[in-house]
Amino acid sequence: MIERQFVTQKLREFQIQEFIGNTLKRVGHSHTKMIKTPLGEKIVIYASRPGLIVGRKGANIKDLTRTLKKKFDLGNPQIEINEVENVFLDANIVAEMIASSLERFGTTKFKGIGHKIMTDVTAAGALGIEILVSGKIPSARAKRWRFYKGYLKKSGQSATEISSAYAYAQLKSGTVGIQVRIMPPNLILPDDISIKDDGLVQQKVLAQAAQSSDASEKTGADAEKADLLQEGSHESEEKKEKKPRKKRAVKSSKNKETEDAKPSGAPEKTDAASAEPADQT
Repeated sequence: MIERQFVTQKLREFQIQEFIGNTLKRVGHSHTKMIKTPLGEKIVIYASRPGLIVGRKGANIKDLTRTLKKKFDLGNPQIEINEVENVFLDANIVAEMIASSLERFGTTKFKGIGHKIMTDVTAAGALGIEILVSGKIPSARAKRWRFYKGYLKKSGQSATEISSAYAYAQLKSGTVGIQVRIMPPNLILPDDISIKDDGLVQQKVLAQAAQSSDASEKTGADAEKADLLQEGSHESEEKKEKKPRKKRAVKSSKNKETEDAKPSGAPEKTDAASAEPADQT
């Protein structure tokens, strides 16, 4: 069935994305997209440090394409790497940074790491951030620490647009889980209030009034042109109808004058013409 084909296709895409995420750890990998093209499948990798993914003379990319061909039976995979513009607004990269710093400095400085990440994210323009660190930190008993700054939606339609990511760090005390949620700066909330300046409002009103007056003048001029065209067409039609009648009347008057003039002068001319040859003879 078609539904099973869709499910198998999405499952395969998820497996490829998971494999790429596991192979590109600690390189600043954000996320992966797959696009179908006529030449084959195009894989777009978003990362903060694309140079480490490419490797020297493209060695890492070549190895990745070979493994994708063998493991997932891809015919002609085309890998493209894009750089993430703002690193601190991507939850996956931020979670990876926290995990790498915990593995490097240990559990003694986890509070400083959390506060530094929060300040960097808010300075980048984020509306809010939440970091949850759970594990055996700093003692042998497992705890859950929460770092929170700014405003963060928990429910509603705007909560679905929040960037969230999960990561883990392998420490001596055990595995530590990290959860990051970032509220992007371009998110429009339903309760946002914008205060308009009176001068700007008046300028907009005047501009709208001028546009409406221009539009009304244009419509009036168009209507006048249409009326003039209609009047001209009516006049031309009336002229066409009247012209033949005048010609016929003129012709009929001329015929009457000629008929009136012929009976008096015509017979005399004929008699004189006929009499002249008789006298000559």
